[in-house]
Amino acid sequence: MISEAVDFRFLLLENYKKLRISEDELVIIFMIDHLVTQGNPFITADLLSLKMSLDIKKIDELIANLLTRGLMEYTSLNGKTVTSLNPLKEKLYREFEISISKENERKGDPKVNEELNNIYETFEKQLNRQLSPLEISHIREWVSLGYSDDMIINALKEALSQGKKSLRSVDKILLSWAKREELEVEGKTAIDDEWTKNLEETIRIAKTPWLDDDDDDDD
Repeated sequence: MISEAVDFRFLLLENYKKLRISEDELVIIFMIDHLVTQGNPFITADLLSLKMSLDIKKIDELIANLLTRGLMEYTSLNGKTVTSLNPLKEKLYREFEISISKENERKGDPKVNEELNNIYETFEKQLNRQLSPLEISHIREWVSLGYSDDMIINALKEALSQGKKSLRSVDKILLSWAKREELEVEGKTAIDDEWTKNLEETIRIAKTPWLDDDDDDDD
């Protein structure tokens, strides 16, 4: 089964932005998962506040948001109330299945392969080096999110013009353009500014040693 073969935390980091999960909510989820794994079936804001630096009122607000959006639930097990992240896990595994299906379709699409090769070649030429497997994965994700090769390449050139050479910088530019486009078309945006926070800071707060910090240069 996919749920047994793929780590939930890995899928969460890969997809939290797509699921409109903020970095504060991400840390809450990690901590709930940690406490449940440690044998604490019922997780409250009071319990979380003992382990976290966030204010208890903020924790209450974040939990309420997660419950309202169907990303966690309080359910009954053997007559006792327990905290469950199963709704979120089901969404993540479903996203993973969809991404695998789309990836298989893209692999057989000559147009997509041509676009990817164009992006790879341009990045390697502009950066004057070969791309790492992680960087290639980032680029494939941009294409899967609907960014065109022209848009990705233009974002790279914009980053370089600012003296920035990391893919994280390119990602921030693409995000800002997407937000601007949503505002122009719809007058509002569902893209949360929280997404632009530094992920390394989130990892530091969550204290997750199972992550390998293999990212680009700092901005």
